[in-house]
Amino acid sequence: MQHCNPNSAAVSPAPHSTVASSSDAKRGKKRGNYNCSRCGQPKKGHNCNIKTPTSATITPADPSLTAVSVISAPTLLPLPRQAPSHLRRALSFDDFDDRTGGIDIDPAERDEMDDEDSAMDLLDLDMDSCGLPASLMWEILRRLPPAELLSAAKVCKGWRDTARRLWKAAEELKVRVPASVHVGFVASMLQKCPGILRLSLRMESDFDSTMLACIAFSCPNLEHMEVSTFDNALNRINGDELGRFVADKKSLKSLKMEGCSNLGGFVLCSSSLCTLWLSDLYCLSKMVFNCPQLREISLEFSRQENDGTDLTTMIDGLGRSCLRLQNVHIASMQLSHAVVLALSAAQLRNLRMLSLVLGSEITDASVAAIASSYPNLELLDLSGSGISDSGIGMICNAFPETLSRLLIALCPNVTSSGIQFATAQLPLLELMDCGMTICDPNSQDPSTDKNNCKSHKTSGSNLHLVNQKLIIKHGRLRKLSLWGCSGLDALYLNCPQLSDLNLNSCRNLHPERLLLQCLALENVHASGCQDTLIGAIQSQVCNAFTSMDNPSPSKHLPDGSKRVRVPHLLSGEFPEPEKKRRRIEMRHCNVLVD
Repeated sequence: MQHCNPNSAAVSPAPHSTVASSSDAKRGKKRGNYNCSRCGQPKKGHNCNIKTPTSATITPADPSLTAVSVISAPTLLPLPRQAPSHLRRALSFDDFDDRTGGIDIDPAERDEMDDEDSAMDLLDLDMDSCGLPASLMWEILRRLPPAELLSAAKVCKGWRDTARRLWKAAEELKVRVPASVHVGFVASMLQKCPGILRLSLRMESDFDSTMLACIAFSCPNLEHMEVSTFDNALNRINGDELGRFVADKKSLKSLKMEGCSNLGGFVLCSSSLCTLWLSDLYCLSKMVFNCPQLREISLEFSRQENDGTDLTTMIDGLGRSCLRLQNVHIASMQLSHAVVLALSAAQLRNLRMLSLVLGSEITDASVAAIASSYPNLELLDLSGSGISDSGIGMICNAFPETLSRLLIALCPNVTSSGIQFATAQLPLLELMDCGMTICDPNSQDPSTDKNNCKSHKTSGSNLHLVNQKLIIKHGRLRKLSLWGCSGLDALYLNCPQLSDLNLNSCRNLHPERLLLQCLALENVHASGCQDTLIGAIQSQVCNAFTSMDNPSPSKHLPDGSKRVRVPHLLSGEFPEPEKKRRRIEMRHCNVLVD
């Protein structure tokens, strides 16, 4: 019986082992390796005397194992001629098949593996060139931004294939387009993502028809698109181009676009569009919406008094063609009582959220029209309107069981009495914005907008707006905003669920007339306030929990003369649950000054 030399076997395997391994590769057997994992000789009739080295788990000596598990440094021994096929299969996900040795695959999984998108089910079988499992490399690379993912694809073939599959499997893409980037960069990136569903572009360069055509061609299944402009970027899309894009995208459900000052007019026809946000609109000659599935619309117009858009005609069109509308937001200085009457006549039965902002001609009569037509509102935003305390009373009488969010900022005719009445009559209220309502006519707030100076000057003669007191006791209120209320000098809050309080620019609020009984406070905004007021706020929110009863039990001394606190470990009663005690101790309130 002949014995093989172990020293020579570790360097050069026998010739017949190469033939055997090549034949095994051709047959694609599902069973394990027939060669010794230590020296590479065939296992049949072989007794190996070589001990397993300590570094064998990192860099195995067998070339075939190295191809499918770990690919180490170039200092390894040269691989046989048949090894590149295994190496290519280990790094290329396209070549995955059910001939993976030692692993059984269900028939259902075998059917899914025919599709490229389902190849991730077996990514944990192989290692990449850095010794990481393919599934782990997938999770790492999928968290990279697009620019860094393009750079990672240049490292090696395995990373390039993983990046390519990531691009193909991507459903959401957020891209920042700098001013120096050409449209070809965006085109090449979008072509890598044929299955993209949600696209968000942060444009720092101009957005024109070429970019829009590139998106339409590269993203056939696009469902959500958002375009935001920054710095000096311009949106050069006109109404005809936008209408063609929406009509061609049969699966488009959401469209959000900023900087739409060049539209001029548009006709939108879509059977799938559900959400539409357009901002910076100006002087639209026509607005036609033929979107039966539209549920949310947001139209923000530029704050220019010479805007000639006919909002009444637009509202009439919405009432005829978009009967499923639930959320309506319109911000325009052209809003008037006539527009509100047109909206009331539209009879949008599913309307739940209504926001009419910057309409100084919206009065208490407009509130009465809204209350009579839409009794199920959950959110009402009339910021910048001309409503008074009487309108607040109508709101409370109409929506006591549904309204949870009320925003009446920049309403100079609303006083502290109206705010107090609203919090007392709306038990479901969770958010209330009363910014710049209780204003001192003699104070000038630098944070106010120039467009709102006119409304504040008209209320300058109302001296009863100075030195007002506000007392609010509410069990469900979570967010309260009183920013810019310079006419407020006393504030008493008893809101156990209040978590966010905005007191920015409340300059005349006296520290000794401030009482905060809000144990759930997390953030208090006090920018522009007096230092003494900031100190009073910090003192009250920091001492809010020290005034609570000590949860430690009390016991009498043996002679019954004195009650003392004892730790739980000395008392026979069960202590307070650890989770609850930790939650009370870790609660902290932030006083934000800058």
